[in-house]
Amino acid sequence: MKRLLVAVLVLPLTQSLALAQNAPAGDATAGKAVWDRALCKNCHGDDGQGAFGPDLAGRGLNVAEFKQAVRKPWGIMPAFVETQVSDKQIADLAAYFAGLPKAQEPGKWKVEVKADTPPGQAALINLGCAQCHGETFNGPRGNLATVNADFDEFATLVYNHTTALPKARAAIGAANANNTPLMGNFNRTRVTEASLREIYYWTRDEIGYRAPLQARLGKGEPAANGVTYKLDVNNIGLPGKGLTAEGVTVRLQIPAGVNVVSATGAGYQGVQGNMAVWQIPTLAPKDQQSYTITLSKAGSQADNLRGNIRWVKPAPKTGPSEDVVNIAPAPL
Repeated sequence: MKRLLVAVLVLPLTQSLALAQNAPAGDATAGKAVWDRALCKNCHGDDGQGAFGPDLAGRGLNVAEFKQAVRKPWGIMPAFVETQVSDKQIADLAAYFAGLPKAQEPGKWKVEVKADTPPGQAALINLGCAQCHGETFNGPRGNLATVNADFDEFATLVYNHTTALPKARAAIGAANANNTPLMGNFNRTRVTEASLREIYYWTRDEIGYRAPLQARLGKGEPAANGVTYKLDVNNIGLPGKGLTAEGVTVRLQIPAGVNVVSATGAGYQGVQGNMAVWQIPTLAPKDQQSYTITLSKAGSQADNLRGNIRWVKPAPKTGPSEDVVNIAPAPL
């Protein structure tokens, strides 16, 4: 009996030692590099001091504990797979946070529930979705609009995100279909279907889906009288399902000290203030508009050509219309 009791007590210790011995060695410098480009800080704080999610800095989690937290989280955090965060990166993160001092106090949530927040939006915030996606859920609202998604499609993207998102991207012919999803898979028992329905119906019926528009500025190419840039504007929705954008306005902010030599493309309205403006009556799923603009000289790193897209419909069903798609600066 004594031998059996000793064996029972020693076995967990032996298993823990084996896990520790098999864990890859962590590199704190590499761990910092992983953290600096990770979205994890939206919940855990910029320096791992904690915010919506628990603190990490100076907490003393070993590699096995850190791996458990990433692969099989205890709370509502989604689970991340090997293709998103490798075992080596987990070990590096554990080493990085082990070398940091414990924060005096946690940080604040990036988005907090207000007194007049509707129940569906409150669920969005309280389950952590808004910490990455913002209080108006802009990215997902645009993604859901590509196919006018029903609840089952939405739930699949939440619970099986790492496999469902690439399939959804491929279905609409997205250029980034093979990119690794940034979000993990949520656990059905912790993020319940009832909570998801609250979020879904608030998204679809109260604030509404966003027009699924994208734009890309090309690198400036030398021209006889300046530098010419190409701009492509697309509705990435699926024909027959996705939403059509109406009353679309495209604006490019002209760098200071630079003049517009010429511009092409239907609906060009000229320069208004420091913005070159185009207007499009409608942009249906898979429609594309291409424009060019020639500037007297190229922009700089500090003040480069960039812009945004706004539209009249579909508009938010509640509150002011703040929907916008930003056009990233032209490659230098």
